[in-house]
Amino acid sequence: MFKDKNILVIGGTGTIGQALVKELICRNPKVIRILSRDEYKQYQMQQKLEVLSNIRFLLGDVRDKERLYKAMHRIDIVFDLAALKHVPACEYNPFEAVKTNVLGTQNVIECAIENNVKRVIYASSDKAVSPTNTMGATKLLAERLIASADYWKGGRTPSFAAVRFGNVINSRGSVIPLWKEQILNRREITVTDPDMTRFMISIDSAVSLTLKACEIAKGGEIFVLKMPAVRLGDLAEAVIEKVCGRYGIPVGEVAIKTIGLRPGEKMYEELMTEDEARYAVEYDDMY
Repeated sequence: MFKDKNILVIGGTGTIGQALVKELICRNPKVIRILSRDEYKQYQMQQKLEVLSNIRFLLGDVRDKERLYKAMHRIDIVFDLAALKHVPACEYNPFEAVKTNVLGTQNVIECAIENNVKRVIYASSDKAVSPTNTMGATKLLAERLIASADYWKGGRTPSFAAVRFGNVINSRGSVIPLWKEQILNRREITVTDPDMTRFMISIDSAVSLTLKACEIAKGGEIFVLKMPAVRLGDLAEAVIEKVCGRYGIPVGEVAIKTIGLRPGEKMYEELMTEDEARYAVEYDDMY
């Protein structure tokens, strides 16, 4: 599927993007182009991959359609991982979220069609299901754009599909690294609500879902991994026990502070809506 292919990873310097690139390298593609906005993260990633001659680093943004068009020249497969993903930031800057997550996705679609890309896989979120916040609403709109693009493209080449992630464990800005830092520095961790539940997915599982979706997609699908729902109170206790054990800190010294839900946050996430569940096709480890 990926051997001797030209691949573009948009947002390729993020947590999942870097893991995806690492896995793609093992599949022997002809070239991997990594498009992202962050010059320093590109520099850091280059240091790890400096011996590889088929990796290209491109500075750019999904908001810039002209840059996207050039980045997709002679590309076979596009993985779109670019997003504004933090709920509070998107609530405070809603139109910025729209420009990246919605308009940026449409730019990807149009550039892929114009460049005769063969396949586009878009990374979405479980927050797109019955959204109560700006981030989730923009992800839902992006999913709709991806699904509809597979129909209105007509006889042109690309097939479009999406994958839905839960909360990615140990990703940049996620709760577990935050809690570790709080334990080491303050001996107190902040939890929105101990009874809140979240679907959790490992970085490796997110990469596997993305690659499998690319391999089996016919066009227009949304692929959802079967993920465990974790109660935040239980997760917090597990993190405290592990971090304290590793650094020799007495567990009793670490307090849990409940701070309440932030604007737009849900107590319980969903993998799909009831209507979607009626039409979902179940596989061993995914829908």
